[in-house]
Amino acid sequence: MCTVCGCGTASVVDAHTHEAAAPERAHAHPHDHDHGHDHDHGRGHDYGPGADHHHEHALAAIDFGTGLAGVSVAGLSQERTISIERDILAKNNAYADANRSLLLQAGVFALNLLSSPGSGKTSVLVRTITDLKDRWPMAVIEGDQQTSNDAERIRQTGAQAVQINTGKGCHLDAHMVGHALEQLSLEPGGLLFIENVGNLVCPAAFDLGEDCKVVVLSVTEGEDKPLKYPDMFAAADLMLLNKSDLLPHLDFDVDACLAAALRVNPRLQILTVSARTGEGLAAFYAWIEGRAAEVAGPIARLT
Repeated sequence: MCTVCGCGTASVVDAHTHEAAAPERAHAHPHDHDHGHDHDHGRGHDYGPGADHHHEHALAAIDFGTGLAGVSVAGLSQERTISIERDILAKNNAYADANRSLLLQAGVFALNLLSSPGSGKTSVLVRTITDLKDRWPMAVIEGDQQTSNDAERIRQTGAQAVQINTGKGCHLDAHMVGHALEQLSLEPGGLLFIENVGNLVCPAAFDLGEDCKVVVLSVTEGEDKPLKYPDMFAAADLMLLNKSDLLPHLDFDVDACLAAALRVNPRLQILTVSARTGEGLAAFYAWIEGRAAEVAGPIARLT
């Protein structure tokens, strides 16, 4: 995960010693394991024009995710990696619990919207706010590395929106969201949409205090995306398969995509939608209403 490997940073910091882990030499590693070929890298390879690059067997995949930590960080053991990850997530979860308590007291239902860049997540959100603004008071927290473009786009619908710029960070965390909540006027019975940074990896691990996670996948991305990024789809409560209006123009296997998503997460609910035409969005709104009603019970008992 990015908090361990140091996505966008120059070094990995040990949470206990507060010292940077020593980087290994460029791709240096012990060779006491069998690669299935000798290591005479300086000879025996003809890379000139006309060279025959056909191999007698397929090259093996290199998998750095098979250890206990599920990730490999140069300079850190699997046990140390797990320890650092637990420290970071424990701190985040404490902030998430505080956010959740605040939202519960306010009577607000919160959704964490996740996707890769370009899925149409913001378009779905704009359409949703436009269609539902007379039914619920709504607020939005926007997450991007830079610019306030999406927050400005949301404000044009009449909804209040706070922009969080993460800089080199690749996801929102609960501490960031807590600061954004301080700027919002949350109304009882309202909806809060948290549009996370476009990324199908790191945001899956970070609880923001939301009630549900909704992952948006577009038909232009490939039907095997849930298998390539399983953590995100495993964490989600709902998947929106967006841009259905483009299906007549694409070689996209909807059934294969749905099967892949349910293979990763059998409890995942899936809706096929189009932010452009509005197809399937009525079912999304009904899903929101149903899940918000589930939260209203505990809220009522607090008042």
